[in-house]
Amino acid sequence: MNRLAGVTSPYLLQHADNPVDWWPWGPEAFEEAKRRGVPVLLSVGYSACHWCHVMAHESFEDQETAEYLNAHYVSVKVDREERPDVDAVYMEAVQAATGQGGWPMTVFLTPDAEPFYFGTYFPPAPRQGMPSFRQVLQGVHQAWDERRDEVTEVAEKIVRDLAGREISYGDAQTPGAEELAQALLGLTREYDPQRGGFGGAPKFPPSMVLEFLLRHHARTGAEGALQMARDTCERMARGGMYDQLGGGFARYSVDRDWVVPHFEKMLYDNALLCRVYAHLWRSTGSELARRVALETADFMVRELRTNEGGFASALDADSDDGTGRHVEGAYYVWTPEQLREVLGEQDAELAAEHFGVTEEGTFEEGASVLQLPLRDGFVDAGRVASIRERLLAARSGRPAPGRDDKVVAAWNGLAIAALAETGAYFDRPDLVEAAVAAADLLVRLHLDEQARLTRTSKDGHAGANAGVLEDYADVAEGFLALASVTGEGVWLEFAGFLLDHVLARFTDPESGSLYDTAADAEQLIRRPQDPTDNAAPSGWTAAANALLSYAAHTGSEPHRTAAERALGVVKALGPRVPRFIGWGLAAAEAVLDGPREVAVVGPALDDEGTRALHRTALLGTAPGAVVAAGAAGSDEFPLLADRPLVGGEPAAYVCRNFTCDAPTTEPDRLRTVLSG
Repeated sequence: MNRLAGVTSPYLLQHADNPVDWWPWGPEAFEEAKRRGVPVLLSVGYSACHWCHVMAHESFEDQETAEYLNAHYVSVKVDREERPDVDAVYMEAVQAATGQGGWPMTVFLTPDAEPFYFGTYFPPAPRQGMPSFRQVLQGVHQAWDERRDEVTEVAEKIVRDLAGREISYGDAQTPGAEELAQALLGLTREYDPQRGGFGGAPKFPPSMVLEFLLRHHARTGAEGALQMARDTCERMARGGMYDQLGGGFARYSVDRDWVVPHFEKMLYDNALLCRVYAHLWRSTGSELARRVALETADFMVRELRTNEGGFASALDADSDDGTGRHVEGAYYVWTPEQLREVLGEQDAELAAEHFGVTEEGTFEEGASVLQLPLRDGFVDAGRVASIRERLLAARSGRPAPGRDDKVVAAWNGLAIAALAETGAYFDRPDLVEAAVAAADLLVRLHLDEQARLTRTSKDGHAGANAGVLEDYADVAEGFLALASVTGEGVWLEFAGFLLDHVLARFTDPESGSLYDTAADAEQLIRRPQDPTDNAAPSGWTAAANALLSYAAHTGSEPHRTAAERALGVVKALGPRVPRFIGWGLAAAEAVLDGPREVAVVGPALDDEGTRALHRTALLGTAPGAVVAAGAAGSDEFPLLADRPLVGGEPAAYVCRNFTCDAPTTEPDRLRTVLSG
């Protein structure tokens, strides 16, 4: 065992038995490099990363390679999901130097943590123009030994260049209707009308852009926005990226047609997409959207929920194919012969037609990824349901993909929001209860007495790494959604504690821009600051959205001002790169709409009339509307103050931009007011 034994990260623990003398990230590793006068090999990955596993098996488990590393380097292993700040800083350097990035990320550093040579995956032998990992190690060692002054000069220049790579963050004003219309036009140009989605292969689920499109349609009535959202959601749900048997989405599609996924399943993707499909159903009544939202929610609870009530980070792409080999997608794909073994000849024939399983296969070695191709003609729903159940039962007997059990605060915040809303929309109190349990875990284990967040936990033990901006923002988002759904004001209070940290520790008081790490966090070679959405909302745009919602709930001017200043970056980037700032565009839609503030009061929260108004309020499509519900005279929420019953009946009050409508006791009237 090396120095990774005893850490909480499942990814690092996967390397604890390597012959490489790994160090976790920390000052001790760099002090050791200075003492020995050797460079640092920084290797960054995550547990569900296929090529991380490949490189580990080929190189880090190899005794000769390990001996060379141990002799000439201090080797540091980082889980990018535990330390997104370290990952972001050095990924920026990799992308600047090579024009591309990805994981595993391989960076060579001086003992002062300054990078001087970069790469991602290196093979064990030269391949397709790539040097072998051993060749790289030998070349870097030779350069360090023979030209150290030159190497350190290069490293210092790289750090200076990174410090100078500031972008314009706008003018601290929110984008207006014109900028949002330009963003929609830009998305239309990149939209794939034949297949849904944006751009070519590989195709990622555009979750945050879809939220913008739904909000834009609600505010403006733009049918093109709704059409792009609806068609993209349908194509993703019918493709191989969606698990047609067990629900839930894989990370992305390797092709333009959504046929073959990269099979890892991430919590953040499924939380975001569950919420998108629930919102699509809210806007359109689509039965497909309803089914996918519920199946995805059930997948998260069934397969990602931990014993402590939180949600695990991911399921691996790889699993045992039954022969002892770890193969990507082995758990999910089917051959016609496998269908016949489980279903018999006739049902196998129907299953092959229904799920697009062919003799040639759509994946590898004659296997097919299950899809739902569009077909004409009658489908026997009962027979198909029976086929699904039998295939799912048979699949459960296969060796399952590994699970990364660490609980990441930010991603659990996204899951809390998705499960709370999905449970409320579809009368599934069990999903709301799962959201509450995850929120309780975050409060109990991840929050200290000053409401500072720890980023991760595992098996009921908090990790050592401080929360970053996305943790504070996404957890606040989850708590705000939970407050609206449950009528429990304590979740609004907890959101406020977190957002106070955003204002005090993550915000530049001069410009209003936001940093990914707190002012008092560990100082790296650069303080990371990225407003663009990637696989999940950026901390910057997530914070803007949560600040805006909190301000709508409480009337807090500092939070409203901070949200509007933060959205200045959306004014700058939205018209230019709308695909990469969808969450910010969605928040900007809420600003333009108010957002609306809805207070529902009744004799009690469980009163039938109060429940009807509360549900109607939650189903309103007005962008970013906030909902407070409780008994008349309650002090659970600021929005409930001075809101009496109307003629002794439950009532709903709707305000926006400092103006309030007359209260209504009629759900139909409330539905009209909140229809966007």
